[in-house]
Amino acid sequence: MANTYNVLAILNGKSAGNEILRQAIQDLRSEGHTIAVRVTWEPGDAARYLQEARELSVHTVIAGGGDGTINEIVSCLARLPMDQRPVLGVLPLGTANDFATSAGIPLHPAAALRVAVTGPVIPVDIIRVNNKRYFINMATGGFGTRITTETPARLKAALGGVSYLLHGLSRVDSLKADSCEIRSEEFNWQGDALVIGIGNGRQAGGGQRLCPGALINDGLMDVSIITAAEWLPTLMHTLTREDDNPNILRARSRTLEITAHQSMTFNLDGEPLSGTHFRMEILPQAIHCRLPAESELLGTAPQ
Repeated sequence: MANTYNVLAILNGKSAGNEILRQAIQDLRSEGHTIAVRVTWEPGDAARYLQEARELSVHTVIAGGGDGTINEIVSCLARLPMDQRPVLGVLPLGTANDFATSAGIPLHPAAALRVAVTGPVIPVDIIRVNNKRYFINMATGGFGTRITTETPARLKAALGGVSYLLHGLSRVDSLKADSCEIRSEEFNWQGDALVIGIGNGRQAGGGQRLCPGALINDGLMDVSIITAAEWLPTLMHTLTREDDNPNILRARSRTLEITAHQSMTFNLDGEPLSGTHFRMEILPQAIHCRLPAESELLGTAPQ
């Protein structure tokens, strides 16, 4: 008789040797949870394992890795028919872990795994970009995206999220704003943007809370635009404080159109997308996710 599982954990290959995680899985198995483990090695593995989860009728699929791993599995889930999407559990094993931090998911592997296996199941929004790409946490454009992409892997491994800030401060001489127009059903803005954040979650780039009021189940995306005017005090304000700043424009929207005069890059939960036109739309309650009941990302779901 074939084995049956309630949970399938898809782990980034870099995390497979985590002894604390191995023990945490064994502990949950001893409590009666049936957990299968798969390890990704190359592009396409996550989609293949998700197909296996469907064939096994697995109830919960765990994304174990950094924000990029979570994005890959969320994107695979989004391409499935709504009634065939397993519940998503999140196991933060990356460098920045911005989504997990925003959501209040513990960063210790054993505690995070317990939430991913037994936490409340909550319908949450995701955002679709240009009808083909997805993200669950945040899309960032401008200088912040370039810094996230360029930060050396060794620095990230040694210092974690702080590495992005340190590398960014070392590159202030290369600051260049993106000239673009941003339109939604609620507003229209045109000008030079130093950083753009479109948030379903609240932070990106190793802890920068670009969208401090974002909720993941309100049917809206939060938009923050850091303009090029007085860029240094504005940037420092963003890194250290969350109160209002006249050079930071904020809005909420269901859809968003961004047109740039030259090619720009958005970082979708760690995955780059370049172009001159981006259309973003919220997909309300698109997937179900296990999150702590007290997560600050949870508001009153739209009716």
